[in-house]
Amino acid sequence: MNEAETRAELIDPALKAAGWGEIPESRIRREVIAPGRLVGSGKRSPSKACDYVLVYRNQKLAALEAKKRDLHPTEGLGQAKDYAERLKTLFALCTNGEKIYQVDLRTGEEKYIDRYPTPTELWELTYPTNNDWRNRFAAIPFEDKQGTWEARYYQHNAIEAVLEAISQGKNRMLLTLATGTGKTFIAFQLAWKLFQAKWNISGEPTHRPRILFLADRNILANQAFNAFGAFDDDALVRIDPKEIKKKGKVPKNGSLFFTIFQTFMTTKGDEDFAHFYDYAPDFFDFIIIDECHRGGANDESTWRKILEYFSPAVQLGLTATPKRDVNGDTYQYFGEPLYTYSLKEGINDGYLTPFKVVQFTTTLDEYLYDPDDDVIEGEIDGDRIYEEKDFNRIIEMEEREKQRVQLFMEAINQNEKTLVFCATQDHALAVRDLINQMKISTDPNYCVRVTANDGSIGETNLKTFQDNEKAIPTILTTSRKLSTGVDARNVRNIVLLRPINSMIEFKQIIGRGTRLFDNKDYFTIYDFVRAYEHFNDDEWDGEPTEPVAIDPKPRKEREKIDLDLEDEPEENRKPQKIRVKLADGKERELFHTQTTTFWSEDGKPMSAQEFIEKLFGELPDLFKDEAELRTIWGKPDTRKSFLTGLAEKGYGDTQLKAIARIAEAEKSDVYDVLTWVAYNTKPISREERVIKHRDLIFSKYTGKQQEFLDFVLDQYIREGVEELDRGKLPTLIEIKYQTVNEGLVILGQDIGQVFADFQADLYTEDVA
Repeated sequence: MNEAETRAELIDPALKAAGWGEIPESRIRREVIAPGRLVGSGKRSPSKACDYVLVYRNQKLAALEAKKRDLHPTEGLGQAKDYAERLKTLFALCTNGEKIYQVDLRTGEEKYIDRYPTPTELWELTYPTNNDWRNRFAAIPFEDKQGTWEARYYQHNAIEAVLEAISQGKNRMLLTLATGTGKTFIAFQLAWKLFQAKWNISGEPTHRPRILFLADRNILANQAFNAFGAFDDDALVRIDPKEIKKKGKVPKNGSLFFTIFQTFMTTKGDEDFAHFYDYAPDFFDFIIIDECHRGGANDESTWRKILEYFSPAVQLGLTATPKRDVNGDTYQYFGEPLYTYSLKEGINDGYLTPFKVVQFTTTLDEYLYDPDDDVIEGEIDGDRIYEEKDFNRIIEMEEREKQRVQLFMEAINQNEKTLVFCATQDHALAVRDLINQMKISTDPNYCVRVTANDGSIGETNLKTFQDNEKAIPTILTTSRKLSTGVDARNVRNIVLLRPINSMIEFKQIIGRGTRLFDNKDYFTIYDFVRAYEHFNDDEWDGEPTEPVAIDPKPRKEREKIDLDLEDEPEENRKPQKIRVKLADGKERELFHTQTTTFWSEDGKPMSAQEFIEKLFGELPDLFKDEAELRTIWGKPDTRKSFLTGLAEKGYGDTQLKAIARIAEAEKSDVYDVLTWVAYNTKPISREERVIKHRDLIFSKYTGKQQEFLDFVLDQYIREGVEELDRGKLPTLIEIKYQTVNEGLVILGQDIGQVFADFQADLYTEDVA
């Protein structure tokens, strides 16, 4: 029996006999746990899918991995344990259809069992003590919008962790999930379950709860308000300061309330009469605090006063990046996270987009005053070396900013959505102007600034930018406003023009680009401020793809700056600025240089030599000699499988192109790049390869087929080996003959075989 037959004839009937799928509220499902990491060119590493997930009363209770009958019954044990740990089930089962092996992940007990446990038995093993609220929550299915919504495994885990904690009487909770992993979805499903189960702080299901969603930015509160649309309109209340002022009171009729700290802290002339005091301390049953880690001492005292006032409520903190040394009170107040899902996990699972880093170092990253330079404004310290933290805060240099903008504008695809983080609001204004002066686009709104000072116009521009159907505005400049809360899935570039001294903020900014979007294999961070050094921090948990470093040089340790100042009015904190114009001729002396670095599997930087040595060590597992590689490479199907395997090991298109740059083989075939790594063979260009093998190829074909292959080879020279993929054939025929059908009439029905066969001659070693 193969595995499918084993499942159909042995496993499925045995599960049915145990009541799975037969007893009410029990079901069996196959769950795709992770779609697989994006590896380039629209491809993914292998997905993770559990053969059987045993579900009872909407709870996942066991993961079962099946193997064909001829294999040992514990052959799938490793997979079963992995799936059970991911799905947070207490039991992992594996079988070959004849014997069943069970592991209790709570106690570590492993044993063979005679039959599958029934739904009731597995429920009682998982929950040995009865709990009325757990039972009520379990009876409420997730809201799935008629099958269009489904919780990912980690979202399900987070929701169940909170509900279990509530059923146990816990009243302060924390969830830590990376930006872009759906914290708002989790908040909605929690609210849905609590609302439908009539849970409230009285402990009795006598009435539905009042739930407050509390954020620190209007965009976050608005996004949540819109995401809760499955509730009746009259249940949703947006607490708005304008409405409060207009009506003279806070709104109280509703079930789900959305607001920001600033609105609640607005006073009526005396801080003892802030708006939140208009609600009784026990008015809300459940409070969700989005981005609860945010803020230093000032912000912390703001939200702490509100939360302590509403202390009777059960309170849940949501965050992407809690950090003990900066924000230890997050842990002290909410407790250890009930569940954590990191950026690295999200990228490796395929739910977040990987990224690469381009690092820039220029001759004006530091500045010591030269008497030939013209100080236009302010008093300069002639003995001081002005560093990154000083620029655009206490010293301005137009030529420096112009060079930086020019560098990244030349590097990016100017049609891709881009966020540029600047030192101040004034700096964001200056950079916006420079971008619009250098842009290729003719649209006057190509680049706009979005900061606190831009008010409603900025909010409108941000909403338009977030609309994936609209191309304008394409670039936003900002200082701090957009470091969180920008749910724009198609961001392809992030430019850092100011120091990022906080790991919290660094992760938040990277999170602006991690959301998935069609044909988005990765996004790029253009780093002018050595932010890449955060990857060496023990708290870093991301895993960037191949980054490009541009001559990083040692720097002094930078002083920390106050990162809690969030676009507050510049006049409140702006020191006197020094404006310097470089002496004539210096502007033309600005330059930058480029080298390449890579990242190991644990997200740490490694040199190009180390990276290539790592690839060199793994190539013998893929082919035994150059002759075998030629054979593999000369057939489209085996070449495709080989490249997929290489990508799964961490050597996708992006990494191979970077190695090609090191080998000075950017116009060569990937085959030549691999032989350079494996055998130190000097690469030849794709054009040289075609010239060398053209006569042999054409000797086997005549007329229109020869003409078509000549066209294919020309495409190969210009674009690379991906033009020889079988999937490219219909497109190549259409380009040459307008339609596939017309092309087949001209070329013959065997053109597919011709297309595959000629490639062996392109890579043959001996040419007559």
